[in-house]
Amino acid sequence: MLITLSQMPARRRSNCTGSRTTPKPFLEDSQWFLIADLFPDRPVSSKGGRPRVASRKCLEGILWVLTSGARWQDLPERYPSPATCWRRLQEWTSSGAFQEAWTRLLEVLEHFRELDWEELAGDGTFSPAKGGAPALA
Repeated sequence: MLITLSQMPARRRSNCTGSRTTPKPFLEDSQWFLIADLFPDRPVSSKGGRPRVASRKCLEGILWVLTSGARWQDLPERYPSPATCWRRLQEWTSSGAFQEAWTRLLEVLEHFRELDWEELAGDGTFSPAKGGAPALA
């Protein structure tokens, strides 16, 4: 008996959105649209060359490093290269875009009363004191 593709039953997939092991992005689409204008993707130069990696992918890589506390060289392969992400962070920090994005996202949280300004924590255990500890007066 010959079975053609039209006679085969349709396969039902319960998970059509991707792999279950693929981690969720740090930024939801609504969050990205709020700050996307700060990180424009430059067009390819008329001289040619390699196109730049999308800004959102670089930002996701930067956020992975910042939240995990890992070294740049430990950036997973699903993100752009560590050097690319590091250079973009330097570029966006010096231009003020990174600070502005942080401010916009915090304003949204503040609007929905999701921030408790009474409880703040800072962790500097990963930063060694350069040149020794400062002398106390």
